[in-house]
Amino acid sequence: VQLQASGGGRVQVGESLTLSCAATGTVDGISAMDWYRQAPGEARELVAQTTSAGVTNYADAVQGRFAMSRDGTKNTVYLQMNSLKPEDTAVYYCHAELCVIAQAMGVPCPADAEVWGQGTQVTVSS
Repeated sequence: VQLQASGGGRVQVGESLTLSCAATGTVDGISAMDWYRQAPGEARELVAQTTSAGVTNYADAVQGRFAMSRDGTKNTVYLQMNSLKPEDTAVYYCHAELCVIAQAMGVPCPADAEVWGQGTQVTVSS
C-alpha cells in the first residue's frame, strides 16, 4: 500500500483547506486510516482517526473545526480543515493500519502493519 497526501499550503487565519490522501496498491488490507500532524520541535500527534466501527474521533484541538471523510470508490480520505489557526501549522501525514487479515484471523495486528504518507505542509499565518 502506498499513500499520497496532497492539498497543503499557506493560508490566513480563519481560512480553510482540504487535504487528500489517496491509497494505492493492496487497499483491501487497509482496516483504518488516520491523519496525524507534526509541528516543528513537537511530537507527531493524532488529528483524526476512523475506527473499525466507522466512528471518527478527533483531537480536542481540532474538534468542531476539522472533518474527516472517505470516498471508498476512490480509496481516498479527506481532511476538511476550517477556521484554521496558527497553531494548526504543521506537516500533516496520512496513516493506514493494515489489520484486515489479522482481524479476520482474530489475532493481534502486528505493530509494523502500517504505512505512512509522505506528509503535506500546512502553514497558517496570522
